[in-house]
This record gives sequence, C-alpha cells and structure tokens, in this order.
Amino acid sequence: MKQLDPDNIPQHVAIIMDGNGRWAKQKGKMRIFGHKNAVNAVRQSVGYALKMGIKHLTLYAFSQENWGRPETEVSSLMNLFMQALDLEVGKLHKNNICLKILGDVSQFSENLQEKIKKAEKLTENNTALMLNIAANYSGCWDILQATKQLAKQVKQGQLEPEHIDQQHFQQVLVTQDQPPVDLLIRTSGEQRISNFLLWQIAYAEFYFTDVLWPDFDQHIFEQALISYQQRHRRFGGCE
Repeated sequence: MKQLDPDNIPQHVAIIMDGNGRWAKQKGKMRIFGHKNAVNAVRQSVGYALKMGIKHLTLYAFSQENWGRPETEVSSLMNLFMQALDLEVGKLHKNNICLKILGDVSQFSENLQEKIKKAEKLTENNTALMLNIAANYSGCWDILQATKQLAKQVKQGQLEPEHIDQQHFQQVLVTQDQPPVDLLIRTSGEQRISNFLLWQIAYAEFYFTDVLWPDFDQHIFEQALISYQQRHRRFGGCE
C-alpha cells in the first residue's frame, strides 16, 4: 500500500458529490434520506482537507440542471441547505475556514440569500481553508457570466479587447483569484464532468470511485490523494 506524501498535497481539490439518491434507494428510503445523510460526508471531507493542508476545497452541491428534479426534492434540498448554514457556519468560523458560495444565488429565496450573505461575511477573513460550495452553478454559466463582465468592461472603455488574456478571464470567473483545480474527485462510479468548473479543471487529475457519496470518508479521500501523487503532471510538456 502506497503511503501519502504530506509534501505533495494538491492546493485545490474539487468533488462531485454523487450517489445520494441511489444510496437511499439501496436502503429502501426516499431520495431525500440520502441527501440528509450526505452531510456527514461533507463534514469528513472538510475536516480531512483542513487536516492535510489543502487550501481550497470545492464541493458540487446543486447544479443549475438540478432544478429539473421533482419539486418536493428541490424544496427539501433548499431546506437542507438553510439548515446546514444555520448549524455548520459557526463551526467553520471556529476552525478558520472561509465559506464561499459559487453560483447564481439570485434564484434562491430571499431568506436563503440572506443566510448566504451572513455566512460569507462572518468567515471572509479566515485563512486555513477556502471552502467553496457550488450551488445553482454550471460551468457554462460561469464562462458566460465572465464573458458578459468582460464585454461590459470593453463597452465602458475600461478594457481593450486585444488586452483580454487568460488572467483577465480568470479574474471574472466565480473562483476569481483561486488556483486552478489540481484534483477532481467524483463518487458513485459515474465518469463525467457534469458541467462543473469547466475552465478551472483544464489540467486537473481525475479520480473516480464507485463509493456513493454518503459513504465517502477520510480513507477514500486519502486514496484519491495517493492516486494523485502517483500521476506525472506535464501540463502539455514532455516527459
């Protein structure tokens, strides 16, 4: 068994948390039961990332496409989101974790939007870990909103089109000055990106596991990091 090298830890890990519904179905329960039990996997992942010195952790919680799910499930997910903010933000702040919600929050209820603002404000100066929760997010939307921001700057005479480069573009993505993703993990055995951080994962290493998200724990996270450390990242260069 390979051992984890504490000197080769990725700066930015992103996780597509998949399989809650299937986990619940296996237990003869409603899908929302899986979502409720997913919270513990989130806690474990955040705790492990903090322990290992990962500086940025991005979790895909709710995509823009997820609005197409049954209304009862979406409503339950929104309630869970609000409950999690109420219960967890104080703990995040105590552990010096900065919380940022990535996505179009304007579609959420006013109550949820207010909770998000308060949580982000409370934790904005924390430095141990940047915890990004992608909610009502899509990679295509992110690129589109960034393009619109740059177009507005050009229209207002603040920027010349020929001066637009990757750095300019990156600064108007929702992740702004955060580093690109080093490692992308997806649970449940599915092997696709699902419209997640399309720009930010350009040179990410991928790790897929059959484990359903509610069963994801620190041991599986460690195996993903060990797999990452066995890769030779060339970024388009030669051996």
